[in-house]
Amino acid sequence: MTTLKTLVQVKLHHHYADLGEPFGTALPPTPLQNPRLVHTNPAVLSLLGIDSAEADNPQWAQIASGAVLLSGSKPFAMKYTGHQFGSYNPDLGDGRALLLGEIEHDGLRWDLHLKGAGQTPYSRFGDGRAVLRSTIREYLAGEALTALGIRSTRALCLVDSEEPVAREKLETGAALIRVARSHVRFGHFEYLFYTRQLEAQRKLVQFVCEQFLPDSTDSDAQAQAEALLRFTVARSAELVAGWQSVGFAHGVLNTDNMSIIGDTFDFGPYGFLDDYEPGFICNHSDHTGRYAFDAQPGVVLWNLNALAHAFSALLDTETLKDCLGQYQPLLIEAYAERMRAKLGLEIEDEGDQQLSADLLQLLADGPVDYTLFFRALSRYCGERPASALEALVPPAQHPALAHWLDHYDHRLQKETRPSGLRSKAMLHTNPKFILRNYLAQRVIEAAEQGDYQPLDDFLTLLQSPFDEHPEFESWAAAPSESGKHLPISCSS
Repeated sequence: MTTLKTLVQVKLHHHYADLGEPFGTALPPTPLQNPRLVHTNPAVLSLLGIDSAEADNPQWAQIASGAVLLSGSKPFAMKYTGHQFGSYNPDLGDGRALLLGEIEHDGLRWDLHLKGAGQTPYSRFGDGRAVLRSTIREYLAGEALTALGIRSTRALCLVDSEEPVAREKLETGAALIRVARSHVRFGHFEYLFYTRQLEAQRKLVQFVCEQFLPDSTDSDAQAQAEALLRFTVARSAELVAGWQSVGFAHGVLNTDNMSIIGDTFDFGPYGFLDDYEPGFICNHSDHTGRYAFDAQPGVVLWNLNALAHAFSALLDTETLKDCLGQYQPLLIEAYAERMRAKLGLEIEDEGDQQLSADLLQLLADGPVDYTLFFRALSRYCGERPASALEALVPPAQHPALAHWLDHYDHRLQKETRPSGLRSKAMLHTNPKFILRNYLAQRVIEAAEQGDYQPLDDFLTLLQSPFDEHPEFESWAAAPSESGKHLPISCSS
């Protein structure tokens, strides 16, 4: 076991920055004015091999505001492009963020990325800042998804400041240090392809393969590119299956917001479902519903096609088609497995997908709160009336519920696991606490008044969402009607 480090002992590497000029621009951050530490994430400290006793070190305020650099840091604004709402945009890149460097612990390498670091050559007309509202939302989201078993970037710490930042209203500048295994996006490969920097593109393929596909590093460029594309397709299929199973809508699935290693990346106007609403649109700028909840599997495939086109200088058409052909069967398999777990089904049966689809239709017709229903179903033992479930379903839908439960009871007879063990497994699959937007807004409003306790409390719940936490029962409640569709924008 590696010895835990103090903050003074932390040393960063700069493998990505050392790739050179085609990949971005080295420059220092622009520090925030009068920063104050809002929160440090003990779970991520542990991930990075930093002693938890460092959580309260006041130096974090200076580090996360850009005023002080960790030893070995070489801040670097990454250049990429991408398709935004279906149209190619060549003028993208880290416009308000810098890759500070990488930290290595227990054989893994982690990127540290400072968001809200000030203007870069890729800021266009932006001010290079983030705001407290957006940083809190990202801080919470990474922990929520990670605890639900879905790969995601996370955040190490969060700072606020007295610096005014104009968005829809005047807010305060804030920053966080995002932590990820990689910050390479689909858009990195698109940039190098469309600008015909093909040698640099091969160099980036090799860079990613060295970290994530070491068995391919002795292969030629074509074999490495194929291995990487297959890896990305598979990981992306698993990722979107996870999102759909927990009711998570990303909101802005542009190719520049897609991670090459299939992690949830770039949190903006995301939302978790309250009522089960397949067409849920969480981004109030998404007027066509391109990134609606039920559109996510299709749009991720669209993005993978865009990535495959960027690989067309390295791979022939038939190989590209074969790689992309993995996506749908892997997605169906991963989603079916997650939904069986939510239903407490340990043995695979040919009727399971229909059983799941029928339940989702019932929930949509209600409409019924997605999280509360599955949590209640975790305690269902065949009783009639099924009072706990009926309480969540409109009376007009009770006959449909009873009909579905009859089919569910019949299906459970094929299981060999005792009902008590099934219920226990379901309670560790179907969360009690999720990141509802109205709760995030409650935390944000308190933090804007200088009260960070609700943030700390909510983070604890999201990091252990399957536990009961009886003292926080109100945090598990469904929102009022007005709290179900809070307008969330891309602004940060």
